[in-house]
Amino acid sequence: MKTVPFSSILDVLKKENTHVNLPVPHLVEKALKKKEGVLTETGALAVSTGKYTGRSPNDKFFVKEPETEAAIDWSINQATTKEVFDNLYAKTIEYLNRLDERFVFKGYAGSDPKHRLPIQVINEYAWHNLFSRQLFIRPSDEEAASLVPEFTVISVPGLMADPKTDGTHSEAFILISFEKRTVLIGGTEYAGEIKKSIFTVMNYLLPKKGVLSMHCSANVGSEGDVALFFGLSGTGKTTLSNDPQRKLIGDDEHGWSDNGIFNIEGGCYAKTIHLSAEKEPLIWNAIRFGAVLENVIVREPSRVADYDDNQLTENTRAAYPIEHIPNIVKPSVAGHPNTILFLTADAFGVLPPISKLSKEQAMYHFLSGYTSKLAGTERGITSPQATFSTCFGAPFLPLEATVYANMLGEKIEQHNVDVFLVNTGWTGGAYGEGERINLSYTRAMVRAAMEGELHDIETVQDPIFGLNIPVHCPGVPDHVLEPKKAWKDPEAYDRKANELAAKFKENFSKFPNVSAAIKNAGPR
Repeated sequence: MKTVPFSSILDVLKKENTHVNLPVPHLVEKALKKKEGVLTETGALAVSTGKYTGRSPNDKFFVKEPETEAAIDWSINQATTKEVFDNLYAKTIEYLNRLDERFVFKGYAGSDPKHRLPIQVINEYAWHNLFSRQLFIRPSDEEAASLVPEFTVISVPGLMADPKTDGTHSEAFILISFEKRTVLIGGTEYAGEIKKSIFTVMNYLLPKKGVLSMHCSANVGSEGDVALFFGLSGTGKTTLSNDPQRKLIGDDEHGWSDNGIFNIEGGCYAKTIHLSAEKEPLIWNAIRFGAVLENVIVREPSRVADYDDNQLTENTRAAYPIEHIPNIVKPSVAGHPNTILFLTADAFGVLPPISKLSKEQAMYHFLSGYTSKLAGTERGITSPQATFSTCFGAPFLPLEATVYANMLGEKIEQHNVDVFLVNTGWTGGAYGEGERINLSYTRAMVRAAMEGELHDIETVQDPIFGLNIPVHCPGVPDHVLEPKKAWKDPEAYDRKANELAAKFKENFSKFPNVSAAIKNAGPR
C-alpha cells in the first residue's frame, strides 16, 4: 500500500466536509443528526461506546524508532514496527476520506504556555470531537488561526484491524509514533483512549524538558498554597480535591515545572457510577449542555440519567470543560506545592488514617502506588487484594519509573514539600470486619495537612510500616490515628499488617536499581 506523507495530515484529507474547530452546539447537532447519542434532561449528550467500555492496554503499542528505542521502558510497554504503523496509517487516511464527514479539533495540552503542546485531534465521530474539545485546552480565535500542531491523534472507531495482516492483537489498536508525532486509534469507541494517549505523550515529552508529569488532581487555597492528590480509582481523589474552600486547578493530569503546577487538560473526565447531588454536587451540576455522558443508562421518555445502573459498565463517565466547575483557577496554573497527599483505600485495615512521609518514604510509596481491590469487584476475588500501580499511573508511563520518582524526590527537597500517606479505606479490621474511615475525619486530616497544622506535629513511628503517625490532629479523636488501637485483637492486626508489608516488599522487588535509602523506606 502506498505510504502517505506525515508532514501535513490535513493536506491528504478531503477538504469538503472536513470540519475544523466546530463550536459545541454544532457538534451536538451533528452527533444527534448522525444518531450517535441522545440529549438528557439536563442537556448533556449521552452515548454508548459499545464493546469497549474502558481502555484496552493490550492493544496499545509504541513504534520502536531511533528516538524511542533507548528511551522507552520496553519491560512494561509494547513495541511495534514502523511498517505496521505506516500500513495502518495509510488505511486510516483512506478510511477517513471515504467518510461523508470528518471532524478536527486544534488546541493544546498544557496550560503553561512555556510547556504546552499544540495538538490536533481528527475524529470519525462528532461526539468524539466534542469530547476532545471539552477535555483539551481550547484556543482563542487568534491562537487557532496560527496554531501549528506538533502532535496529532486520529481516532477511527469504525476501522477494524486484522491481527493476521496488521500486526495487532485484536481489531482495536492504539499506536504511538514519536518520530511521526502521531497517534492512531481504531476499532474502539471508548473516548478515554484519546485523552490518555495525549497524557502518555506528555509523560514522554515533559520529563525531557525537566518537567515532572503527574497523574494527580490539584487545588489551591486562598493564600496560594497548592496541594496535589495522587490516588487510584476509589481512593477519594475527586471527592477530596473538590473542596468548596479551595479552587480546583485540575482533576487528573498535571505538570510540575520550575514555575510551579499547571493542568495538562482543559476539562474533567469524572466517574459517575452512583453519582448523587448530595455527595458530589460540583460534578452533578457540571453535567449540562456541552457535557458528554459515556455508557450511562438514560430512562425513557424522561431522559433522566440513571447513575446507579451499571448494566453497561461500572466505568460510567462524564466529560465536561473545567469551566463547568464554579470554583476554579483560570488559567489552570499555580505555584509550587506545599502539600502532597498519596491516597490509598487500604482494605486490609492496617495503614494509619494519615502519616507523614520522609522524602525517601515519599519516593517509595510513589513507586509503589498502592490501593486495594475489594471482594466482589472482579470475578475470583473473594478477599481484599493489594494492587500496585507505579507512580499512580503505570499504564501511561513510557519512561522507566525511577525517572519520575527521582524528579519527584528532587522537587520535594527543593521546595520543602510536606508529603502524607492518607488511608481512606478501613480501620478496626479488614474489609467486611472493620469499618470505612469516617469521611469527616479524613476531610479534617487532609485540611490540617494542607493548612500546615501537621508540619511540626509530634509523631510516633509505626513498627511494621515505619510510618510517622501524628499523635494529635485537629478535628480527629486521638484514638482514631493509630490503627492498631482500633482493632479488638492486636495479634490479628499484626498478622494482617505483616501480610500487607510482605506484599509491598514483593512488589518493590521490581525496582532493583533504586538506592538503599529508598528500599529501606518501606515496611520493616
